[in-house]
Amino acid sequence: MAEKFERHRQPWTQDEIQKLHTLAKKGMALKAISKAMTRSEESIKTRAKEDGLSIAKLR
Repeated sequence: MAEKFERHRQPWTQDEIQKLHTLAKKGMALKAISKAMTRSEESIKTRAKEDGLSIAKLR
C-alpha cells in the first residue's frame, strides 16, 4: 500500500527547495529524499525536473 503524505499537493517552500537541491547534490537516492522530506517520490521527481536536478536512482 502506498504511503500517505501529509504534504500532498502542498506548494513547495523555499526551504524545501533548498533542502532538495542539497540532498540531490549529495547523491541521495530518490526514496531516501522522499522520506526525509515527507513528500512522494513523484513530487520529488517533478520538482527536481523543474529545477534541472538529477536524482540518484539507487534504492
